[in-house]
Amino acid sequence: MGETIPFKNLHSREYTGHKKKVHSVAWNCSGTKLASGSVDQTARVWLIEPHGHGKVKDIELKGHADSVDQLCWDPKHADLIATASGDKTVRLWDVRSGKCSQQAELSGENINITYKPDGTHIAVGNRDDELTILDVRKFKPIHKRKFGYEVNEIAWNMTGEMFFLTTGNGTVEVLSYPSLRPLDTVMAHTAGCYCIAIDPMGRYFAVGSADSLVSLWDISEMLCVRTFMKLEWPVRTISFNYSGTYIASASEDLFIDISNVQTGRMVHQIPCRAAMNSVEWNPKYNLLAYAGDDKNKYQADEGVFRIFGFENA
Repeated sequence: MGETIPFKNLHSREYTGHKKKVHSVAWNCSGTKLASGSVDQTARVWLIEPHGHGKVKDIELKGHADSVDQLCWDPKHADLIATASGDKTVRLWDVRSGKCSQQAELSGENINITYKPDGTHIAVGNRDDELTILDVRKFKPIHKRKFGYEVNEIAWNMTGEMFFLTTGNGTVEVLSYPSLRPLDTVMAHTAGCYCIAIDPMGRYFAVGSADSLVSLWDISEMLCVRTFMKLEWPVRTISFNYSGTYIASASEDLFIDISNVQTGRMVHQIPCRAAMNSVEWNPKYNLLAYAGDDKNKYQADEGVFRIFGFENA
């Protein structure tokens, strides 16, 4: 099962550029670029050398009129990225030019965005619990649905035939795709489910909840395999590493938990100075990007994120 990471020989690097706090970090499909979305209304794209050498170049994606709350890369194209903002728009960018190539005006403040694994559709969730599916080529909505419950995070499975919604009722709603017909309701937690991650091997999905637990589910059986219990605050963000061996989870606890997926045991903690908003493993290397509510000594937002996994020199 996967590899063993020499955690104690690794350290984090800090990346500064945003003027306000970073809400979201995401890696492109080749694992060479990291995007960060911030309250300062911009996204930035950073060229990351996996072994940590060299000066880091970054470009700014400007155009949104409100916080960039989430972003996601085209799963098939290493230079295309979609951003979702509180300004009610979703934008598609080509990071080679830094220009916005497509824009869609939606009906609410967007807080969630995810690509279908084949790159053809984008799903967007807003504060009013409304789901919009966009056709990527035309960049037009092909589906809209409002739910009668709190929808927190959304995800497709690896084949794109199932669509997951985590809800404020402690459930994961499983819909078939593209019909969006209900397939299953997974009673996952006793409190709201905030975040979901799909194992890159396609075997499991993991759910982080307000009850401070992370549950791991077998996708074919829809059964809970194990629970991770290291955090003490509502779980805000979770991510599997590329081999599916490790899962990272974070909250308002002042550390990121890294646990072994098969044994359930904690293997490492990364100390943090603030509550975390986003953790994401690189799709090719054992590098974990993370961003949170960091403040400087004057209690102003620090627009930083960090990457853990560089070898100690």
